[in-house]
Amino acid sequence: MTFEELGLAEPILKALKEEGYTHPTPIQEQAIPILLRGKDLLGVAQTGTGKTAAFGIPILHHLYEGISLKQTKRKVKALVVTPTRELAIQIGESFTAYGKHTGLRNTVIFGGVKQGKQVNILNSGVDILIATPGRLLDLMNQGFISFNHLKFVVLDEADQMLDMGFVHDIKKIIAKLPPKRQSLFFSATMPKSIVALSTKMLGDFERVTIKPEQATAEKVTQGLYFVSKGNKPKLLVHLLEDKPTESVLIFSRTKHGANKIVKKLGQADIEAAAIHGNKSQTARQKALGAFKDGSLKVLVATDIAARGIDVDDLAMVINYDLPNVSETYVHRIGRTGRANASGIALSFCDQEERAYLRDIEKLINQKVPRMPEYPFTGEDSEPEKDDRVRRQPQPRSRNTTPNRNKSAGTGYKGKNNRYRPNSNSSNSNDN
Repeated sequence: MTFEELGLAEPILKALKEEGYTHPTPIQEQAIPILLRGKDLLGVAQTGTGKTAAFGIPILHHLYEGISLKQTKRKVKALVVTPTRELAIQIGESFTAYGKHTGLRNTVIFGGVKQGKQVNILNSGVDILIATPGRLLDLMNQGFISFNHLKFVVLDEADQMLDMGFVHDIKKIIAKLPPKRQSLFFSATMPKSIVALSTKMLGDFERVTIKPEQATAEKVTQGLYFVSKGNKPKLLVHLLEDKPTESVLIFSRTKHGANKIVKKLGQADIEAAAIHGNKSQTARQKALGAFKDGSLKVLVATDIAARGIDVDDLAMVINYDLPNVSETYVHRIGRTGRANASGIALSFCDQEERAYLRDIEKLINQKVPRMPEYPFTGEDSEPEKDDRVRRQPQPRSRNTTPNRNKSAGTGYKGKNNRYRPNSNSSNSNDN
């Protein structure tokens, strides 16, 4: 299927061609026809599957086809609520790109900055509003935002909004929405709390599910290091000491941990920056901008802050801490290996994280390939007996990064081709 076969308005098709988009992703192919028919939608999909276009394109189509742009003052007709500033900005950029020939206007509002400029833009009139929950509710309560003309509402990354404590804000926002509207609800995971929230928002809806393992497993080369907590900084420096020429995104479970990682890398003369909720908006945008344009090669992020990161050709993701929610692992590694590109996802696992690893491997239905030993392997970083990888004696190498051209579960070689896992090891059953 091509975008032209979806029956979209010509200005949108023109913009998509200019962006280089010809064929929809699976979620776009399934969701766009549903939304063009005017149905509500429950979408289960992670970042990187193309869901912004899946909801953005049909909203732009409906607004362009059905609403006059010659009115004296524009009213908010479409609302997108998303958890982080970075993701809101990214969604706004997507609406601008897809709708640049339609004449429709969008704006983004978020906290952490003074509201004056945002209020001025709202007063001048916009068709599409992208917002984070806190600032949205604040401006609603001040009377700067009205939903009297609202036709479309999108709740994006719903699971992360609940994790961030926005559940009460979201319920207050939903209560203010007009009953006659088309509603779109997206979440990477569907725990009971998310299901309950979706029932408050959706009417007669259809569901589209893109399974995480289908979205990432074939394109991402995975690898696992058993390492003690104390040796994690050394292993990270060991992997990055050649001064990477490609972008590397490192995940920390906590804000404090992200800061410590940046400090340790700095002590090894490896430039890195951290983004998380305690960083100012200016600092976060500066770091993210440098990472996107390639002037900064190493970025450390928490899961919530990383929701707004969309970097072309991201070479490697490193899970410095394994996530305690297994679906988050799939979400993280899906940031590399996008489109037709290959990517590498390496994970560190200490003794306390073994239970997380078991949950992850159960979810993805495969064993994450174990990586060779590194120079400072200690007794406390060895896997448990059942997880040991049997190896024949091999020469040491300082390069333990897998070859990006190898597919997951087939074994790995470094640049010098000196590491070769034994065919009798547990890696042989990774698929």
